[in-house]
This record gives sequence, structure tokens and C-alpha cells, in this order.
Amino acid sequence: MRPYQGAVAAILLSVAAVSAAQTYHIADRWKLGGQGGWDYLLSDNAAHRLYIAHNSRVEVVDSSTGKPVGAITGLKSTHGVALNPDGKTGYISDGAGNVIVVFNRADLAIQAKIPAGTNPDGITFEPVTKTVWAFNGRSKDVTVLDTPSNAVIATVALPGKPEFAQTDGHGNVFDNIEDKNEIVKLDAASHAIVATWPLQDCESPSGMAIDRTTHLLFSVCDGGKMAIVDYTTGKQLGTAAIGDSPDAAGFDAKHDLAFSSNGDGTLTIVNAAKPGFPVLQTLKTAKGARTMAIDGSTGRVYLVTAQFGAAPQATDDHPHPRPSIVPDTFEIIVVER
Repeated sequence: MRPYQGAVAAILLSVAAVSAAQTYHIADRWKLGGQGGWDYLLSDNAAHRLYIAHNSRVEVVDSSTGKPVGAITGLKSTHGVALNPDGKTGYISDGAGNVIVVFNRADLAIQAKIPAGTNPDGITFEPVTKTVWAFNGRSKDVTVLDTPSNAVIATVALPGKPEFAQTDGHGNVFDNIEDKNEIVKLDAASHAIVATWPLQDCESPSGMAIDRTTHLLFSVCDGGKMAIVDYTTGKQLGTAAIGDSPDAAGFDAKHDLAFSSNGDGTLTIVNAAKPGFPVLQTLKTAKGARTMAIDGSTGRVYLVTAQFGAAPQATDDHPHPRPSIVPDTFEIIVVER
């Protein structure tokens, strides 16, 4: 009987481990409404606010209740938001406007619009140099903004089309180069590319997350892959299996988990502390929910999407048109442990 009991115990422990891993669920859905597409989200954990790039505006939402706080309006096509650690100032990449928008976080008033390159997309604040880096998708360069003076101090050419970026807190900036399947490392003080790291088995890297404790970058790619790179050496340590059509990655430092939000309607949760980077859970979310933000203080994950209508007729210029977005269906999906 003892061998049988031992086998049963092992099975029960295995089931319990799997059950414990399947801990994330959709806790709420917050309707925002409005029209048009969307891009990146950012969580201001201390202020309990979410900033959401939504068409020609940035929605600001109370991340505890889902109630709207306000919006930064009068823009053309917003992509991302970065926040100054001073707690007072924020920055928006306005792609169609080709500007970096500086705004006051207290009243959401626009303070300045600074010319950038063509179609600024990913944007991040670098704390050592107190600069904002706006990565320009069409001109394939990065605009560096000195925040004390709100003056552009550099434009750095890149080897290809940039996507999302991260900083390590020690004067280095990392960015995915989507059409080259690589990561570039930039020195924030010299405004120079100091390393280029090819990604293996990872096509069109878009979203990027960072673990500043174990020095890892997580780049999500087409083909259902997440590349994990040691940013002290540039060595790729492995890949994890994720959903299709991702656009954002996230990292929860409290639980050593990496996330990929996927356009196929899934959220992939990866164990970043275990060799091989196994997937702990694939949570069904909603079609189009491919960008997200993580509140590191609560562990909540926020995704956004809307309902879709029919796609426009294909043309030579747009052979694969996106489906139309049903007005007033835009929503935040709240995921919790």
C-alpha cells in the first residue's frame, strides 16, 4: 500500500501545484466608451492612476475604482506615456503630431509640445540623466528631451524601426528594433548605441519588460515567443511560449512573473525565476487586448480592448485592413490573483 499511497500523494501535490499556479482571473470590466483605437497603458502605482493612450487623447482613470479622473485632449494620435519621478509632470508621444507633449499631472493641462521625429511611439523616462526618450517609428531614430529645460538635446539614429523601450536605472536604455529582430542598448549620457543584440527565434519584437533585480529583459514577438535576455551580457537565456499577436510585456517583481498580453485574446503568465521560463497560466481575456499595464503594488494587471465590427475592403495600399471598432465599447479588463 505504501508505494500506491506515495504515488497518490505525488499526484495530489502535482495537482495542487498546478492549481496554485492557475491563480489569475478577470475580476472586473470597466467601461470607458469613446471612439477609435488605443495603444500603451501606464500605471502610476503611488497615485493609483492609469494613463491610457486612446486615439487623440489620454484617458486618466482611478486604478482602484475604474472611475474616470479626466483626460489630456487636443492631440492627434497618442501612443505612450512616461512619468517624471518628481510626481508633477508627464510626457506623451503624439505620433501623428510628431511631438512630445508635456503635461501637468495635477490638472492634466498641457504645458508644452516639443517637436520630435516622425511618429513618436514608445516613450520612457531615464532617471540618471533626467531625460525623456521618444522612439520615432517612421524616422527610425530617438528624440532625447532634457526635462529641466524641455529642450531636445539629441536625436540618435537607430538601425531600424523602434518599438517599446526600458531603462535600468543606471543610465542605460534598451529598445526593441522590430524589423531587425534585435535589441539595442544606448548610453543615456553619451546618447550613443553601445551594443546590439540579435534575438533568436523571435520575429518582430514589440513589447518589452524589465527585471532590474536579476537584470533580465523580456521581449514579446510574433510567432508565439517571448525572448529573455540578460542585459548585462546581451546573452539570450531562452524563450517562453506565449499567445499570438502580442504588443506589450510586463513584469511583477514581487512574484517573479513575466506577462505577455496577446491580441488573440489571451494573457500569458511566465515563471521568470525558474530555469526554462515555464508558462504558469494562459488566461483567456478578450480579442484585441494586446496592451497592458501592471500595478506593482497590488499585482493587478490592466488590459484594454473594444468590440470589433467588419473589416474594411482590402486595397493595394492596405491588403490586410483592421476591423472597425464599435463606438463606445472601449473597456478596461482588470485581472487579479
